[in-house]
Amino acid sequence: MHRKRIYILFSMLFILLLLTGCGGNDSASKVSASTNDKNSTNNEDSAKETSTGPIRDNTPKVLVPAADGTTVYNADNCSIDASHAQEGYIMACYTGSAASAKLQITGTSGTTYTYTLHGDYEAFPLTDSSGMYTFKALENIQGDTYAILLSQDTDITISNEFGPYLYPNQFVSFNADSEAVSLGADLAKDTHSDLDVVTNIFNYVTENITYDTDKAQTVESGYVPDIDEILKLKTGICFDYASVMTSMLRSQNIPTRMEFGYVGEIYHAWISVRIDDVGWVDGIIQFDGTSWSLMDPTLVASNGENNSVKEFIGDGSNYTTKYVY
Repeated sequence: MHRKRIYILFSMLFILLLLTGCGGNDSASKVSASTNDKNSTNNEDSAKETSTGPIRDNTPKVLVPAADGTTVYNADNCSIDASHAQEGYIMACYTGSAASAKLQITGTSGTTYTYTLHGDYEAFPLTDSSGMYTFKALENIQGDTYAILLSQDTDITISNEFGPYLYPNQFVSFNADSEAVSLGADLAKDTHSDLDVVTNIFNYVTENITYDTDKAQTVESGYVPDIDEILKLKTGICFDYASVMTSMLRSQNIPTRMEFGYVGEIYHAWISVRIDDVGWVDGIIQFDGTSWSLMDPTLVASNGENNSVKEFIGDGSNYTTKYVY
C-alpha cells in the first residue's frame, strides 16, 4: 500500500511538472480578470457514436475574416474594424513604430482579453455573445507603460453564435492554403460523422506531435503558434496542441473552442467541440460509445494510457476556464 501511494504521488507530480511549461506566466493575457465558469455542461450521459450511414462531406470550409470598412474606429496609428462583429469577430491593425502595441477586448462577462498587435489586420474573436463590448488600443511608451490610443464602447448583436468558433483568429491562424486544412480534410475522408472527424484528428495530433519541454520552459509572453510549422516539426506545447486541433476542426465546419485556464494551479490550454445532436462537449480524451472524458491533447500525447492522468482529469472539475478563443 505504501509503495502504491508513492507511485500515485510521483505520477501526479510528473503531470504538474509537465503542465508547468504550458503557460504558468499566463502568457495569453496579462490583464487580471475574473475567472469564468464553463458556460455549457458536459454531455456525458447519452452520446452514441455514429459509424454507419452516408459518407460525410470532407470538403474544407475555410471562413475568411474581412476588414470591409463599413464600421471602423480610427485613431493615430491604429484601426479597429467591426464591420463583421455580428459574425463574432473584429479586425485590428497597428501602423505605428512603438516597440509594442496591444488590443484589449472586454465583453459582457467583464473578462478582459489582451492581444499583441503585429501590424497588419488580424482577426480577434468576440466570445462573450451579444451585448456591450469595450475595445481599447494601446501603444507602448517605455518599459511596461502603455498609452491608450483608442477606446470604444459598442453594443453588438452576434447573429452567428458559432462564428467565433469557426473563423480563424490570431491564436488559431489558418487559411485555405494551410497544411493544417489539407491534413484535416485527409483525416476526415471517408468518415460518417463529426464525431469520427474529431476522433481521427485527435488521434493524429496526440500520436504524432510530441511535447516540447524546452520550448515550454522558454516561451515568452505574446507567443502565437505557427500551425503549419508545428505540424512540420511535430513538437509543441499545450497552446500548440490546442491551436492545431482547433484549426483542423474549424476547417471541417466543426465549432471548436480553444480554452485557456487552470488545471489545479497550473496555467494550461485545451479544447471543447460542438457535436450535432449532442451540443458542446467540454473536452474529450476518448469516447467509448457511452461516455466522454476531457479532451486535453497535451496530457494524452505525453502520457498515453496512464491511469493516474485519467484520474487527475476525472470529470473536468480540476479544470477552470479563464479565456475562450
